[in-house]
Amino acid sequence: MLISNFGNDYEILKASNGQKLERWGNIKLLRPDPVVIWDGGIINPNEADAIYHRSNTGGGYWENVNNIPDRWTIKHNNLTFNIKQMGFKHTGLFPEQAVNWDRMIKLIGKEKREVKVLNLFAYTGGASVACLSAGASVVHVDSSKGMNDWAKENVISSGLGDKSIRFLVDDVVKFVEREIRRGNKYDAIIMDPPSYGRGANKEVWTIEKDLNNLLTLCKQILKDDFLFVCINTYSTNLSLLTLENLLKTHFTNNSIQLDELAIPIKNSKLFLPCGVTGWITHE
Repeated sequence: MLISNFGNDYEILKASNGQKLERWGNIKLLRPDPVVIWDGGIINPNEADAIYHRSNTGGGYWENVNNIPDRWTIKHNNLTFNIKQMGFKHTGLFPEQAVNWDRMIKLIGKEKREVKVLNLFAYTGGASVACLSAGASVVHVDSSKGMNDWAKENVISSGLGDKSIRFLVDDVVKFVEREIRRGNKYDAIIMDPPSYGRGANKEVWTIEKDLNNLLTLCKQILKDDFLFVCINTYSTNLSLLTLENLLKTHFTNNSIQLDELAIPIKNSKLFLPCGVTGWITHE
């Protein structure tokens, strides 16, 4: 298990009976979380500045108990991220990924060469910002223009607006296929594939059917002496062992490490499970 320590700007205060109370900077949010199937005590909704309510017809809405801004920022070390209330309970950041960002920064920082990183399903760019801060050049690919715009805000807020990054609104499979034809190669690839999604032109993605093919394609744009590949998944249909088997079939001669990600719950001995991460390194 990899335990993520985001820093002073984020913590899980309580988690009980399908809900979690989190502090994002000085703002407390109460959100549903389906993995919290234990009784961790009573969570008082009056402690929250905003509460996300699920709808019986799908989706849900935010109830702002206190007057909170449309957006605010939190920091992880020297990285700054813009937080917003999204329509489906999210905030634009997954704090558990901080442990992966720290490893990316460390690996890139050791290199004497220029490191070229490809971030697929790149969302709001947490990993892109981390790699940029370590001196890498980044190609950031996501099918949502809105997420790409948000990632640009995070790059600028982190003081990295002058660094080498390309933002592309594209279907990741089609993009990688074009990179193969163009002969482009990367030192590192990061991906956070969803269980289900649609590309920029409504291409359908399902992780069970499409991840194996994407890995086959990505191997063709990795340099022979590549630095790392990092794959994250929150899909309940992809267990740690399933991902391990998949990676072993593709990277037979490389070092493979798989872990569950988790965040400690304050004043308890419990941890919130936050998906699975797989690392492949060249050594």
